[in-house]
Amino acid sequence: MSTVAAVDLGASGGRVVRARVHPDRVETEPVHRFANGGVRAGGTLHWDVLGLHREVLAGLRAAGPVDSIGIDTWAVDHGLLDATGALIGNPVHYRDARTDGVADRLPVHPDELYAATGLQVLPFNTIYQLVSAAGTPALAAACELLLMPDLLGYWLTGERVAEVTNASTTGLLDPGTRTWDTALMRRVGIDPGLFPALCEPGGLVGGLASGVSTEAGQRAGIPVHAVGSHDTASAVVAVPAAGARFAYISCGTWSLVGVELDAPVRTAAGRAANFSNELGVDGTVRYLRNVMGLWLLQECLREWEAEGELARLLGAAAREPGPCAVVDAGDPMFIAPGGMPGRLAEACRASGQNPPGTRAGTVRMILDSLALAHRRTVREAARLSGRDVDVVHVVGGGARNELLCRLTADACGLPVVAGPVEATALGNVLVQARALGALTGDLTALRAVAARSVELHRYEPDPDRAAAWDAAQRRLSGDSHDTRRGRPA
Repeated sequence: MSTVAAVDLGASGGRVVRARVHPDRVETEPVHRFANGGVRAGGTLHWDVLGLHREVLAGLRAAGPVDSIGIDTWAVDHGLLDATGALIGNPVHYRDARTDGVADRLPVHPDELYAATGLQVLPFNTIYQLVSAAGTPALAAACELLLMPDLLGYWLTGERVAEVTNASTTGLLDPGTRTWDTALMRRVGIDPGLFPALCEPGGLVGGLASGVSTEAGQRAGIPVHAVGSHDTASAVVAVPAAGARFAYISCGTWSLVGVELDAPVRTAAGRAANFSNELGVDGTVRYLRNVMGLWLLQECLREWEAEGELARLLGAAAREPGPCAVVDAGDPMFIAPGGMPGRLAEACRASGQNPPGTRAGTVRMILDSLALAHRRTVREAARLSGRDVDVVHVVGGGARNELLCRLTADACGLPVVAGPVEATALGNVLVQARALGALTGDLTALRAVAARSVELHRYEPDPDRAAAWDAAQRRLSGDSHDTRRGRPA
């Protein structure tokens, strides 16, 4: 039996999970959880990356002796290093306003950009972050750029790499060749020399450095393995699917909705629908679209100071009629923090609907809107990719939300299988375990282990509700979404 530590960092919180790997299953135990979020200083929204590093070390100490470590985080954000390898300031948060309007100023036509990268236009993609930083002292002093999981891995090992699944979210990588697009970098004024060599999931980043091992409570030299370091890439590894005809929704702060393919789809129709070709484990492509996720609910709870009332509100929301009022859950007006209940009501009125008059009604509107966004995206992913879908797998924190899973099944007209909740950490563990030789086989074999390791819940669609969802979709027809700005149709 092998024991591994999965470091799993999301935009709102992080965890370190200890996993014991058996030949046919994995036992996971979160040993350290901590909050994450933006810190505004000097008018800029940053990440407290030094605080995250401290929590990672605390989690590794809590894990006890392990045979391997793997790190996954959210995408696009990065740290800049100077000539000595020191970090130049705290990384900027992707929700910071510095990239507003940058996509429209890029000296590359959107058609060319999509043909090169196959990436959904999101205002915070790394390419736009770097273009917005042109001429700043920090970028001028930078000698290397490390994405968030690679930065944390560097501090553990002293080795600098760029893992491909996270690199594929930058807008600077060719998903067909799985290599940096240095010609594109030069065209937009970005120095290709900033970017380290790429590595695939399962590769060795390096051994735990002796200077760090004492702080981490681990022996020096244990391997730190590259995993699907974009958290969605790891989550998709743990989707307990038995075949290829599935869609996935990695549901947390964001909903990442798509299908798994063998090759990118860079068609004009895919660009118009704003689908991304992000790289996955074992040469796969995650053909997906970012949909605003439980961020809408999280922000409302924060505004109401009602984080401890979620269970009660969900119970009351389940008794509300629906779908009644719905909004475009992908509208860019919802990206920034603050004032979310008011913005939801404003969007509702703008589409000719009456906003809910209660908190429970607002929660129901959010979940109905997310389910409708899931439906649109699953159907478009299937149509644009040519991949038939028989079942939808919901993984991540959203798998705990019974009401959202039930609404998603009804809206999509397909069975929903919910779980694993800790899919990202489990996928991280599975890739590490295979790298160690504790597990063998392809993704199908790893997914069979995932299915045996967790409890799953299945939700069948109610065919009597189909007409109501069709009507809800019609109410949103002609709304103000704009796919060029990175928002789903």
